Amino acid sequence: MKITPIAFDSLGTRSMATLITTKSIRVLIDPSAALGPRRYGLPPHPIEYDKLREHKQKISEIASESDIIIITHYHYDHIPRPGEDVSWLSRKKLLIKDPHHNINYNQKTRARIFLENLKKINAEAEVVDGRELIFGRCRLKFSQPVQHGNDSRLGYVLQVLVDEAGERVIHTSDVEGIVVEEQARFIISNMPETVICDGPMTYMLGDKYSEEDLKRSLKNLKKIIKKTSIEELIIDHHLTRDREWRIKLKEFLEEVRDIVEIHTAASYIGVPEQPLESIRDTLWETHKIKKKD
Repeated sequence: MKITPIAFDSLGTRSMATLITTKSIRVLIDPSAALGPRRYGLPPHPIEYDKLREHKQKISEIASESDIIIITHYHYDHIPRPGEDVSWLSRKKLLIKDPHHNINYNQKTRARIFLENLKKINAEAEVVDGRELIFGRCRLKFSQPVQHGNDSRLGYVLQVLVDEAGERVIHTSDVEGIVVEEQARFIISNMPETVICDGPMTYMLGDKYSEEDLKRSLKNLKKIIKKTSIEELIIDHHLTRDREWRIKLKEFLEEVRDIVEIHTAASYIGVPEQPLESIRDTLWETHKIKKKD
């Protein structure tokens, strides 16, 4: 089984787009990317827009060659925005989170528009909340909807297990560091070797993410490491929007480093980290845009 992070925050855009290739199928999870609208009071830098175009192009190319597309929820860093060309999803099979239940108003509206666009290109969409499906020798198992981080008002997401020939990988989607017990339960019960995890939202610490949220997140991560046979933890997304995340997680990282191999998406594929949103202020300072006369 091969795991290929396509677009992630440590690679330069808000995303968790991941290709998982087994002997039976090629599965692409959450085929989109986005930019944070404001950070440090600043809009995205042109370098960020360049990276977004690069990631969008890469996602569309990989999607066209994938057998299964999974949609874990309906935020625009996980699905294409209205108005985007989605012809690369033409005639594809999409396994999707239920667009009508366990969903907030904004995501329900986005889901409706997205599904209308899929119909125009003859893509097939199947709701998979809490289900298991078999493709060749590969088993795809989906959690019941779990909370999007620490606040149910943000909606719910599906966690995904890909299991073939004894290899098990779980993609958590947006759990903000596994801050809720139900999020951890799905992982522990399925005993993965690799977990691709949305890490704690430390860049919002003291605002939308409390110290108690962080404590619960790290407690759940430790529990997963202790109770499963996990060998690799790829931790990214919300976490790597914080340029000081390694300082804030220092104690946790030191405690588990001899038990599990920890990566960002960038380090997992052996490329330099480019968490562009986290350094947006520096980008604007060091790459100033010349004004036209």
